[in-house]
Amino acid sequence: MAKNPIVVITGATSGLGQIVAIELAKRGFDLVLTARSKERADATKKIIEDTNPSVNVAFFFGDLSLMKDAKRVGQEIAAAYPKIDVLLNNAGIHAFEQRITSEGFPEMIAVNYLAPWLLTHELKPSLQNAGKARVVNVASEASRNHGVLKLPEDLTDTTPFTARGSSAIYGKTKLLDIMFTAELARQWAGTGISVNALNPGFNVTGLGRELRFANVIERLLKIFHIGDPRRGADIITRLIVEPKYQEVTGGYFNVGTGNAIEPKSPGGDVAMQSKLWKETQDLLEQRGYLG
Repeated sequence: MAKNPIVVITGATSGLGQIVAIELAKRGFDLVLTARSKERADATKKIIEDTNPSVNVAFFFGDLSLMKDAKRVGQEIAAAYPKIDVLLNNAGIHAFEQRITSEGFPEMIAVNYLAPWLLTHELKPSLQNAGKARVVNVASEASRNHGVLKLPEDLTDTTPFTARGSSAIYGKTKLLDIMFTAELARQWAGTGISVNALNPGFNVTGLGRELRFANVIERLLKIFHIGDPRRGADIITRLIVEPKYQEVTGGYFNVGTGNAIEPKSPGGDVAMQSKLWKETQDLLEQRGYLG
């Protein structure tokens, strides 16, 4: 009898990640989830088990703003699961002020881009062992508001910013995710692993929780049925389960239609994608997180 497919999901204790985890549990997946908080992990586990009591749920704990944690969590998951069918890089933050991690990285770049890069690297052997596997990266059309991309400077830029200036930084992290997706697809050609990114649209989730009036705004949007996160979760789920998305790699797909989107320049520039890969690899090697 075939074993259940295994999906690894980051950021699964709230928002889109939690909705996708519940949906995949209903579809018979075994869930391997990352979390920072034991309390939130326990609450999420209960919600998932309420929808499917027979589901297998395992949590691995770490702070994905720290590369040492991203590396360790990746190694722990790979050791426990020599075969992984799907990796969903979903965890993300929109910070409204600059914060620098204890490792010296700008927090939004660390969580939204460097951690997925490093975690994906650590899980490559397990994904390859599945024969056919998928990596799905949650990007965003916020990437169209990315300011000017400067490599490698942007990867370590700790310049302060305000709430107003935060949007361009957040957009830049999502542009990096799109570029990483395209380059990773080329790097992993012939491995049997498809790599795709998506735009989940505007979703009322905890992403903007630092905004002073976030709770009020969230209530109003829900009343008017704006930003329903189930739409964002739907396109993520489709990329994970629909056969047609296994057959394409390096794509960027839209909420709703599921159609391919052309990223804003330089998102589709192959030379820049390659440069980003090399600069990221060099940075993580220099800081001792690779190898």
